[in-house]
Amino acid sequence: MRSQRVLDGLRDFYAGVVPAGTALELFHDVAATVPAYRAFLAEHGVDPAAVRTADDLAAVPLLTKENYLRRYPLPQRCRHGDLAAAADTVAVSSGSSGQPTVWPRSVLDELAVARRFEDALRNSFQAHERTTLVVVCFALGSWVGGMYTAAACRHVAAKGYPVTVATPGNSIDEILRVVTELAPHYEQVVLAGYPPFVKNVVDEGLRRGVDWPRHSIRMLLAGEVFSEQWRDLVGRRAGMLRPDSDSVSLYGTADAGVLGNETPLSVRIRRFLAGEPALAREVFGDSRLPTLVQYDPATRYFETHEGTLLFTGDGGVPLVRYHIADEGGLLSHDDLVAFCRSHGFDPGTGSTHPFVFVFGRSLFTVSYFGANIYPENVTVALEREDVAAWVTGKFVLRVVSDADEERHLSLVVELAPDAAPPPSAAAVLAEAVRAELLRLNSEFANYVPPTYQLPRVELRPPADPDWFPPGAKHRYTRPS
Repeated sequence: MRSQRVLDGLRDFYAGVVPAGTALELFHDVAATVPAYRAFLAEHGVDPAAVRTADDLAAVPLLTKENYLRRYPLPQRCRHGDLAAAADTVAVSSGSSGQPTVWPRSVLDELAVARRFEDALRNSFQAHERTTLVVVCFALGSWVGGMYTAAACRHVAAKGYPVTVATPGNSIDEILRVVTELAPHYEQVVLAGYPPFVKNVVDEGLRRGVDWPRHSIRMLLAGEVFSEQWRDLVGRRAGMLRPDSDSVSLYGTADAGVLGNETPLSVRIRRFLAGEPALAREVFGDSRLPTLVQYDPATRYFETHEGTLLFTGDGGVPLVRYHIADEGGLLSHDDLVAFCRSHGFDPGTGSTHPFVFVFGRSLFTVSYFGANIYPENVTVALEREDVAAWVTGKFVLRVVSDADEERHLSLVVELAPDAAPPPSAAAVLAEAVRAELLRLNSEFANYVPPTYQLPRVELRPPADPDWFPPGAKHRYTRPS
């Protein structure tokens, strides 16, 4: 009975009980109760009864948006084909075409995410001991971040934490109004939002005379990888004094909510590796510094596949070995701590959960203010009649930071041979790209502040060796 399941889940959450279960058990439950997954397994010749061990499960075909979410109707991806029973509410995420993917949510799904928020609020911010105002700076509405954050933090408050949630959304005027009016009544204020937007809030507050240090600012951040230099810069401006615990990055996806969170231990390790690039490459296999979080294997089961992450987790649409297309990997707690100590750094104690590191989406997207921007959204702008005559269609999309750590969308475009672009070509193209992103990508339209929506366009000659080398397979995005 649905009401009884919810009551049991709430009782466990308030009692601090984490639901028991394994990925293998979830696989068998989903195979038995979800019509789409049963059909998917049959199509791939998989007999669920033959999947008895973790090794057997590792041979089960991966789920992707293409082979599962877009092939089977939404109700068929829910238990017993019943969407109404699976969903108290729905959230949406924007795809490359701008068409949303719908994710049914229930209170039980929120509780799994609330545990990660509780971990951050308690173990990083000591919100169980300090009156705390959480200001939700994510976009509100059907999009995932804002509503999920508000719901999860309200569950933590209902558990007995002295936490109050305010939801101004991504309006800087409303955020600063809330802070000015309510912050003096609390011992600390948590700004929850996308890193570049939260920085905008801090900078605009300083311009308007907000005394951030007076309010004991903390930050819950999600959606983008940021550097430790960024953490230090924004921390100084907001008056934050403890870099290992005053800001927490959450690793989340529209598909499954929050999967892991930074802890004081993970931040200390990341800051150590940020200053030791050779060691970071040894640990992560890349010169980039990823987000490093810890996760609870009791509720989220991770695997790796060709340098990308898979997860298995329950929800309104249960997912088994789902390929989320995030570049990253897994590290055990003991191995990573031992590695640090073997190189002269003791990160101290903390959560013993395993680590997952995340570089970001591998499928040629860039993340900007938490919005996934796809090359396909840009291509249509280059195909417009007033543009197509003087470009080849090749471009490189990036998010870059200036000297003040402001983030901007950068677009380098290849000119066609013997092209005669108009004098205002870069401006024309920038406006065209912005218009198409607003038309096609609902995340861009709702997450990115208007003053940051116009890309910075640079035009380069044909076959430019740095950007468009001849004979090489072209990549339409580059890391920041």
